[in-house]
Amino acid sequence: MKLNTASTGVLLAAGVLGGWLVFGADRPRAETETPKYGGTLEVGTVYVTLTALSWDAQDWNWKHNHDTGQVYEQLFAADLSKSVKNGGPYPFYADAWLPSDAIRGELAESWEWQENPLRVEIKLRKGIMFPDKPGVMAARELVADDVVFAFNRLNSSPRKLKDYFNHVAKVEATDKHTVVFTFNGYFAEWDYRFGYGYYSAIYPKEVADAGAANWRNVNGTGPFMLTDFVQGNSNTYSKNPNYWGRDKVNGGEYQLPFIDKLVFRTIKDEATFVTALRTAKLDILESMRWQNVDELKRSAPRLQWSRWLNMSGTFLAFQVDQKPFDDIRVRRALNMAVNKKEIVSAYYNGDAELFAYPMHPDYKGYYEPLEAMPASVRELYEYNPDRAKKLLAEAGLRNGFSFKVQVCACSPDHMDLLPLVAAYLEQVGVKIEIEPMEYAAFLSAMTTRKMTAGYFMANGHTNPTTTIRKSFTSGQLWNPSGWSDPAFDKKMDDVNAERDETKRQALLKEMTREIIDKAPYIWLPTPYLYTAWWPWVKNYNGELRAGAVRPGPIYARIWIDQDLKKKMGY
Repeated sequence: MKLNTASTGVLLAAGVLGGWLVFGADRPRAETETPKYGGTLEVGTVYVTLTALSWDAQDWNWKHNHDTGQVYEQLFAADLSKSVKNGGPYPFYADAWLPSDAIRGELAESWEWQENPLRVEIKLRKGIMFPDKPGVMAARELVADDVVFAFNRLNSSPRKLKDYFNHVAKVEATDKHTVVFTFNGYFAEWDYRFGYGYYSAIYPKEVADAGAANWRNVNGTGPFMLTDFVQGNSNTYSKNPNYWGRDKVNGGEYQLPFIDKLVFRTIKDEATFVTALRTAKLDILESMRWQNVDELKRSAPRLQWSRWLNMSGTFLAFQVDQKPFDDIRVRRALNMAVNKKEIVSAYYNGDAELFAYPMHPDYKGYYEPLEAMPASVRELYEYNPDRAKKLLAEAGLRNGFSFKVQVCACSPDHMDLLPLVAAYLEQVGVKIEIEPMEYAAFLSAMTTRKMTAGYFMANGHTNPTTTIRKSFTSGQLWNPSGWSDPAFDKKMDDVNAERDETKRQALLKEMTREIIDKAPYIWLPTPYLYTAWWPWVKNYNGELRAGAVRPGPIYARIWIDQDLKKKMGY
């Protein structure tokens, strides 16, 4: 087979009640202009507050793919011809989900399943070159041994995620341009895991030998080369003049990329990055809260907009192996103590969905709306402080209790929202001590399991399977509650072994209902976010990711109308 509180009082006390008018998102615009080469694209990415965390894939850091994905390519990537901008069905917002009909070969030219043993044979494109990198390597062709090396080095890392590649028996280069992945058994996420996932970058042995953690040694086959990095300030990528990729635009075929330089700006302060967009120091700001939109539409009316439901779920995770959170009555009580509907209407001004995590509404066939859920699940989304107090009393906590909660200072939304959650909980006698942290320390607390009893975060949905697996199966790194249930783990094994997608969907719906009902988190609403860009940014409609948090193929297809930019006074 070939596949190419009295609730308003709480809000007022917390100082977050307000009314803002948010306009609807603009319609997609078909691009009819001729592409132009040159210029620099300045971007405040989805992760504008976060600097690069690691340049070495072997560190198994989720953001590596975001920062290196302009340089390192993968076997598969998003088929951007299926984007809404091009008349297709997909906006390409999802953090790490490519529907099966929206995957193209990137380094892979074709792939074919074979049986006995079960394996997938991947043919690489010929003539793809690693550029010359003084002090690291001479220019040479990408070959199958590079794929084998990158996979094996990743798989041997002591930081490897638990069981991530257990389905792979071996990887081998059977000729210069053919790689074969032999499986231990069918695995539903095979294409995501080693094809376009967070940890799927293909890079040469020469980079590892020179020191892959040093940004100066980064060298890949992608449309850009990493030419400068200033910690906490910027990543600069310059055009790879020998890039192999081409794309069709308005009936013509063009060499990629169009721009000469791409700059990611790291800006930790919300007011500063919004101002940078308004004054055109940023050409694109990929993520902002609704609170900024109305004023920007008045002060910078030429900005173009898209609106999207956050692909990360917001929650307060409990350490379920610690008292009192080992008692489901306590966990359910704290859910009922928070007026989630009012958070949607008053805190987010309606710009949020009450029920959009751990499954995202965009996951067609996998997502079930709240009204379809069992009554015990729906109860967790109803504000019922009296019921909450009764459950706490039944759990021996009639006088309440207190606990600490860590939160990342990198998120303006979380720094505003957590005090509101605290105000609700205080109404039922539960007090929290908020501990803000810088991102590196915040992430380290989870990865080393040195978290406080509460941990307030947004976690990416990733895709319809991983959203459940990584957050709620035993021993997973991104499982902040420490949830562990062998029976639940077995259900996940069954999902991964099931070849029929319809059956997988049914199994995952059952698992989603079960984990929501057991309330390892306070489940909070999911906000809508906004992307804005100036009209000189062409061939763009707010697409965010073309793989796992990887925007490189999107930026490679953007061009800048520099004449228009000058006419507008910039």
